[in-house]
Amino acid sequence: MLFLFQDPEAAAEAGGESEAGGNSINDVLADPNAALEAVKDFAIEHGPGVLGALVTLIIGLWVVGKITKGLRKAIGKTNVDPMLANFLGGIVGMLLKVILVIAVLGMVGVETTSFAAILAAAGFAIGMALSGTLGNFAAGVMILLFRPFKNGDFIEAAGEAGVVEEISVFMTKMRTGDNKQILVPNSSVTGGNITNYSAKPTRRIDLVVGISYDDDIKKAHEVLNRIMEQHEKVMKDPAWTIAVSELGDNSVNFVVRPWVASGDYWPVRFELIETIKLTFDQEGLNFPFPQRDVHLYNAN
Repeated sequence: MLFLFQDPEAAAEAGGESEAGGNSINDVLADPNAALEAVKDFAIEHGPGVLGALVTLIIGLWVVGKITKGLRKAIGKTNVDPMLANFLGGIVGMLLKVILVIAVLGMVGVETTSFAAILAAAGFAIGMALSGTLGNFAAGVMILLFRPFKNGDFIEAAGEAGVVEEISVFMTKMRTGDNKQILVPNSSVTGGNITNYSAKPTRRIDLVVGISYDDDIKKAHEVLNRIMEQHEKVMKDPAWTIAVSELGDNSVNFVVRPWVASGDYWPVRFELIETIKLTFDQEGLNFPFPQRDVHLYNAN
């Protein structure tokens, strides 16, 4: 460092000390040969370490790139989501680069112990501050690994129901039946029960049909069976179930349980309810209303 003194005596004293101590900065700047000698001395003393650190950094970055690329390719060969493969590859690459930089700094004489301690403390503080976010990330990784549902599935989770549109590492995006978008944190999704209505290719429709006690039970059974046979989307295998399930207070109740493709569940359910009502009206079968007998007594 070049010092500028305001006091002439101090300047003279500093000059004397410089002469006694060897080449000063002013001497180096005034004498090109001295400058070359200083550069040579620095190169001889620090050149191998700096060169080795530079070579290590270049080769290390190349190796980290190869490792990251190989990891992504290896994960991609499995059934893991491509987004998760890229994300994990990026995390591993970042950690390896941090380790490489610390090693290179140690080669050029930088004390890395305190540096590593600072990184660890910063990581701990960030982890505490982002504990909720990290929990969502961990839950997102679990969803992408175990695949309890996929895009396009109709699910019920975290008190919400809808079609899954996107699964990210932090939240799951769903679309409700009335076209509302819901963003649910992944930790909430995995923190409770998940009902996937699209996981199986077929679903069973459960209906309860009541008839009057005055109606013919066998006729009602035949009519219901004919409705199932005539509907083109009701599956023959597995076969539907029609049976008397209850003798209720006001009606004889049938359970009607046909099987349909999962994607046809709601349309077929609505169509069957309408068809049963219209057919029962034509066949003279009655849907009883709740009835109550009231007895009046004369108090006199």
